Formats: sequence, C-alpha cells, structure tokens
Amino acid sequence: MVKIIVRWVLLAAALLFVAYVLPGVSVASFGSALFAAAVLGLLNALLRPVLVILTLPVTLITLGLFLFVINALMFYFAAQLLSGLSVAGFGWALLGSLVYSACGVIIDVALEGLFKG
Repeated sequence: MVKIIVRWVLLAAALLFVAYVLPGVSVASFGSALFAAAVLGLLNALLRPVLVILTLPVTLITLGLFLFVINALMFYFAAQLLSGLSVAGFGWALLGSLVYSACGVIIDVALEGLFKG
C-alpha cells in the first residue's frame, strides 16, 4: 500500500515536471497534479486497453508506433476532463505523454529497487 501511495505522489511530481519542461502543458497546483495523476492512472487502466484492442490493426501496421498516439489521447482526454491540467494541443499532449511515460518508467525502476519483495 505504501508503494502505491509513493508511486502516486511521484507521478504527480512527474506531472509537475512535465508542466515545467513543456510550455504547452500546465498544472495549477500540486493538488491538481495529484488528482490528474489519479485520473491518468484510471484512464490508462480502464480505457487504454479497449483502445489498444480496437486499434490493433493500425498498431500492427505502424509497428507499434500508434501506441504513442493512444498515450497522447489519454493525456489529452485527462486534460479535457480536469480544470487543473491543461494542454495546448495534441502535439503538446504527445510530447507531454512521452515525458510523463519516461518519468513513469524511471519511477517504477526506482521503486522496484526500493521496495524489493
């Protein structure tokens, strides 16, 4: 349970980092980042698998590159749902989702080393 909470807080910090690095992405506050990280997690857990299955032919044709578009759609959709997260356009959503995903991978690797077992 502690690992989940630590991951959630670190992903919220990663979202603030994305907003700091990319001028087309903005987050109102750390509370907004926490809420946005939770919504992004829910969207990725519930909606993303459906989209991956529905777009499987396109994903296969593009050798998996269409998965970046799906990630950007999740990022953009979360920004449309939330008032504390805003994205200037789909291009910024694509860049934001790439940076956010990279941060997520780094966070997951660090937490695996920290919470062994």
